[in-house]
Amino acid sequence: MELDKDIQTTQRGFHCNLCIVNIPNRPSLEDHVKGKKHQHLLRLRAQRKAQEENSVFVSGFKPDTSQTDLKEYFAQFGPVSDVIMDKQKGVYAIVEFSEPQNAEAALAQLQHQLNGLKLRVKPRERKEFKLASRGKQDSKNPQICLDKLNYELCKATSVNEQMLKVVERFELKDNEKKVRDLLVQLLQEVFTEFFPDCQIVPFGSSVNTFGIHSCDLDLFLDLENTKVFQARAKSSEATGENQSEDCRSEDSILSDIDLSTATPAEVLELVAVILRKCVPGVHKVQTLSTARLPVVKFSHRELNLHGDITINNRLAVRNTRFLQLCSGIDSRLRPLVYTIRLWAKQKQLAGNLSGPGPLLNNYALTLLVIFYLQNRDPPVLPSVNQLKNMACEEEKCIIEEWDCTFPSQPFIVPPSKNTEDLCTLLFGFFTFYSKFDFSASVVSLRDGHVLPITDFLQSDEEVVKPSEASGPKPQRSSAPKLRPMNVLDPFELNHNVAGNINERTQKNFKRECCEAEKYCRSLQYQQKSTKGKSWGLVRLFAPPTEAGPRSQVDTEKIMEVSIPFKADVLPEPLRAQLALAGQGFRGLWFAKVCSAVHMVFHEVLKCSPLEETQTTAVCQNLDKADRDGNEMEVNNNQSVEDSVLKTGKKRPLAVDEDEGPSTSTVVQAKRQKLDADMEHPEPVHWTWTQRNCVWAGRRKVRRDLLKTSDETSKPEGGCVDIESRVTQSIVEKEEKLQDLLEFKVDAEVVGGNESTKVVLRFHPSHDTAGVFQDFFHFLKSFLPKMAETILGRAES
Repeated sequence: MELDKDIQTTQRGFHCNLCIVNIPNRPSLEDHVKGKKHQHLLRLRAQRKAQEENSVFVSGFKPDTSQTDLKEYFAQFGPVSDVIMDKQKGVYAIVEFSEPQNAEAALAQLQHQLNGLKLRVKPRERKEFKLASRGKQDSKNPQICLDKLNYELCKATSVNEQMLKVVERFELKDNEKKVRDLLVQLLQEVFTEFFPDCQIVPFGSSVNTFGIHSCDLDLFLDLENTKVFQARAKSSEATGENQSEDCRSEDSILSDIDLSTATPAEVLELVAVILRKCVPGVHKVQTLSTARLPVVKFSHRELNLHGDITINNRLAVRNTRFLQLCSGIDSRLRPLVYTIRLWAKQKQLAGNLSGPGPLLNNYALTLLVIFYLQNRDPPVLPSVNQLKNMACEEEKCIIEEWDCTFPSQPFIVPPSKNTEDLCTLLFGFFTFYSKFDFSASVVSLRDGHVLPITDFLQSDEEVVKPSEASGPKPQRSSAPKLRPMNVLDPFELNHNVAGNINERTQKNFKRECCEAEKYCRSLQYQQKSTKGKSWGLVRLFAPPTEAGPRSQVDTEKIMEVSIPFKADVLPEPLRAQLALAGQGFRGLWFAKVCSAVHMVFHEVLKCSPLEETQTTAVCQNLDKADRDGNEMEVNNNQSVEDSVLKTGKKRPLAVDEDEGPSTSTVVQAKRQKLDADMEHPEPVHWTWTQRNCVWAGRRKVRRDLLKTSDETSKPEGGCVDIESRVTQSIVEKEEKLQDLLEFKVDAEVVGGNESTKVVLRFHPSHDTAGVFQDFFHFLKSFLPKMAETILGRAES
């Protein structure tokens, strides 16, 4: 295939300049060029080019000139298909003709005059076609320009002073707060005309003491009093009482909608209409009725301010009060939050430029800081349960059946005995989360400590919520969405505020915490440079460097493949077993993963075992034991968990001698109270051999097999049967390797001080053909996907 101008050859394959993607090989390149995205962008580029050739740039007309005026004037040169005007940036317009010769005729005329003014008509600017980013800023360079701030930070005398300067630089100023208050007052006056006795309540960053210059104005439209007013008005109308003209006129405002029966979408549509037609300066009004919390988004032109209005978000208002209280309890919280937010923004861990996405939001980051301060020794901030016990009877608050009680004033809370300065606390934050097991833990600010993931692995009906022991039990059965990072809302305990985070973001967050923790140990962080070099927060805020690829090369030399623990993709039976295992869930999960890995090598990739440990034999029988009544039975009548740990110092739990040797061991709740050895079982070892290049050309063989079968296409590694047939086809058709490929695999489970995962280390012991490196590159992506597919299959 001849390469076109959009395709560039690279050292690792090809690069498409049109779609901005890398392509590894020529078969994939052919698929990409024929794909929908590439073809769509080709058509779009051709359309844009035609529009540029058919258009002229016009300026010099009066500000009150309409599109119709321009269309009528330029119609003398030919049919005008569109007129685009932008009066915000200046008085100009783009006039698009139906044919390019019409544009040429308009440009050929030397003078143009409209409404007594001479028009300037020029060719439309030719711009290079680029794939537009979703956000307003360049997605490749989202870091904030910090040149001025860095200069001020370098002049500071300590890290503590630097952190205070960060707050001073980004916090909302008094004049900005006043402007927002005036807009809230304006909206209150307007909406009161349509919804009598309603209240506009600001919440979020604008009022929670953590706002920055560009933060949105989040508003809650409280219609409870309006519903009472409407019900009273209808009652009066039915009885014939209070039929004053004024009362009837007020009632007529709400006559088109019944708030007691209207859906949120209907109410929000009315809110959007009021914003468009009755609030000066408001534009770009958009209703998002299908969001988790339906909202109306808007912008204010003169104030350059974006805002949201919701009608069912009382919990968010209460969360705002909680953050205000935490700021008042300890003054160190605000500098920490501002600093860590800026650090996360610079490291591309937070600050979604294109709306919702797999990055941390500011609220989740703030909760992570508060949770860290709850776990200092001594604690800087109390847990939510401790705050609840400090509240008086009048401060009791239940919202949507969630207990949201805490003191209204910070002076009620005893001051912390922790006297650490900001510099030490910031260092401690990175240390705390660099050793945090996110995948197997749930962050609970209500309890003030980590909750094990196994508490949330049972079915929704069996979930025990952390608040049930200390507060009213919400009449809900839904559990929080378990993801690679789990941070429970302090009050809405079935909401994971980090539920949008994927595994990559979680790994990046931990990696950046590790790098920051190492840097904070150096003198460059702790002491001001005497030579005028950057120090302290300046180096901490530096954007990610190109050091990533080098560390990746080091990882490749070690030849490791990790299979992370993902609670959200496990089948319900396995989730129930892990929940019963409690703290020993890692041993059971490790045995399951070992069984899946063995199946991938032996049954899917047709590798032959050279030597196996007893533990490996146990893992081979795991699936069969599960299918035979889910009894976890093995040849020596031990449970799989016990067998995986047999090579350890001691068995976690002895088999009852009275049961006899023929009795199978059943996984029961009483038997899951295991000691620490269950959490970290001994490693498993395999030695495998391979005669065929089963990793070469798999995608093409897979496509050919799918064409001749009725099975639907799934991602590579998404179906055990298909991948097994692909391997078998390669074995039958391709030539064998000239010499046997032999390699060893060591498997161990890690967790506790790092995210729970199974680490597989590969060691080629016989590779005269020099093909193992290619095999390993294939396994890096294939093995985790395939093992996850096997684990995710429904069990008997």
